[in-house]
Amino acid sequence: MTRKQAIQGTKLSEAALQRIETGSLNFRNVGDLKKLLAKYGVDDEEVIEAFLDLNRDAINQDWVTQYRSQVHPAMQGFVGLEAEAEEIRAYHPQVIHGLIQTKGYAQAIFEDERPLQETTSEFIQYNVALRLERKERVLRREPKPVKLWVIQGEAGLRSTYGGADVMREQYEEITRLSKLSHVKIQVLPLNSPGYRATNDLAILDLGAGLPPMVSVDNPWGAVSTSDKPGEVARFTRRFDYMIASALPPEDTPQFMKRLAGEL
Repeated sequence: MTRKQAIQGTKLSEAALQRIETGSLNFRNVGDLKKLLAKYGVDDEEVIEAFLDLNRDAINQDWVTQYRSQVHPAMQGFVGLEAEAEEIRAYHPQVIHGLIQTKGYAQAIFEDERPLQETTSEFIQYNVALRLERKERVLRREPKPVKLWVIQGEAGLRSTYGGADVMREQYEEITRLSKLSHVKIQVLPLNSPGYRATNDLAILDLGAGLPPMVSVDNPWGAVSTSDKPGEVARFTRRFDYMIASALPPEDTPQFMKRLAGEL
């Protein structure tokens, strides 16, 4: 079905539908969403209601819009969905994962890359603010926060950004977060003999009959996002393999204490 065929009988334009499909626009008219679901053969009432709830929440959370000009297009839809997920499983080998970073650490990373990326002060300000906003909305969502499971590479923990004080604060933050009931953080040691992925990855379980999504960073700095079952399954297997290679979550506070003592 072409977009031109899909929008027949709705108030949508082809351009609007394309933006909806890429996650950069929400349905302003819920009737159009219902018409498209019917046209696509979706008749399960629970699934329909889940889509309506998701769209309603998205409209109420247009906070992402103010950051869109400074965010990679492939990440725009993904960022908007993070706070709607039931669970996020993520792996970061080289830097500390964004959802567990402190403001000082995030600022230091962007400042460190500034000469290479030729970014502006405005770009850094927006991206640090976005990172903290994402963290807040995921970890403090009411009434039920998102379950977050991070496998963090030891190399990322040992790479120093912003100096010893910034790193100590970051280690303290990871210790604090690891003690929350809805957060699980595992360290993947450098000397672990098991499997380790080479790229960052994140898997979102959206629940309510919606397909899960995977986001993967590539070596060229781009981000690939997909909800294709084969791709999601492939990266889920990689994550599951690394669970066994990483230290158990209860060892994380002691590991952070040791790293802080080595600074």
